[in-house]
Amino acid sequence: MTHRPLARLMHIVLDRFLLLPIGAVIALAWANTAPESYFVFARRAAFIVNEIGMAFFFALIAQEVVEAVMPGGALHSWRRWALPVVAAVGGMIGAVAVYLGYVHLQYEDVLSPAWPIACAIDAAATYYVLRTILPHGGALPFALLLAIITDIIGLFFVAPRHLVTSVRAGGVALITIALVLAATLRALKVRAFWPYVLICGALSWVAFYWEGLHPAFALIPIVPFLRHEPRHINVFADPPDNDAVHHVEHEWHLLVQGIIFAFGLVNAGVMLRGYDTGSWAMLSAELAGRPLGILAAVALATGAGLHMPRHVGWREMVVIACATSSGFAIALFFATGLLATGPVLAEAKIGVLMSAAGAGIAFGVAWLLKVGRLAH
Repeated sequence: MTHRPLARLMHIVLDRFLLLPIGAVIALAWANTAPESYFVFARRAAFIVNEIGMAFFFALIAQEVVEAVMPGGALHSWRRWALPVVAAVGGMIGAVAVYLGYVHLQYEDVLSPAWPIACAIDAAATYYVLRTILPHGGALPFALLLAIITDIIGLFFVAPRHLVTSVRAGGVALITIALVLAATLRALKVRAFWPYVLICGALSWVAFYWEGLHPAFALIPIVPFLRHEPRHINVFADPPDNDAVHHVEHEWHLLVQGIIFAFGLVNAGVMLRGYDTGSWAMLSAELAGRPLGILAAVALATGAGLHMPRHVGWREMVVIACATSSGFAIALFFATGLLATGPVLAEAKIGVLMSAAGAGIAFGVAWLLKVGRLAH
């Protein structure tokens, strides 16, 4: 009997991706109590976690996108994704405008290169906030597509890495070979995903690394060749059945849990006394700039003839906009990919970590507006 509460607790932790914030809390405590040992550890582990391990995380995200947009998926057809695309663009414009405006008013334009970090949305955090508040209707797929579109656009600014190694020839040939092999495995009806990862993914990773692109994105071109089934509302949920496709999904899910814990442990450790203009600019951009930009874009789009998602009115849309205000995991990844180690990176990370307050704001707004499960 004593094992049941523990098993239930572990299920909650895994189901809600709570290993990431747990790793982040440990990192913060370690960095502020024993900074020398923490930063030595973080520096040694950064390459393995950020450039190898995170490839599996982005592969999982890519898998969710492929299954959501395929025929029968929650986001199939332009009528379902037109409005969230417009909202994503509006949210990015709002976040970037607030961030750059803040640093410009403070005469600290040296912080300007960090602006893509302000665009990032943590899709997992957004999902679990809205699944709690608005579990039914079109709010979930709308918010997830908004987050995914935003992050995909941001990836174009992050993918080119700082050229710490010389770019080598042969990357294009390797990625071509990787795609041909993946197509061959698909034609042979290979269902297990490990051959795709160990053979095709490894070639793609080397190709990205040689070409000076961030290798954490190397598995994304391989994901469309895996076996998929249309995914409806419960993106990120663990499917109940045990067929081959969902068994693969379960393996991905468990693997990514350990990776995101390590990611939080390696990247979230900052000295809390390092906050300054960059931190407040990042926090303002994510908590205020993005939600306001989303709401303005949705207002313009609906005025032009697009329709709100199913069972979503303006009160629900305000809650959705607030739920997207946390950048957390994706924003931390953008920060480590864009900025070299130093005070600008530290300030940006602190702002990103503080943006986790967006989840609490979403619950508070839902309670005030009597939305979803908080209506009573």
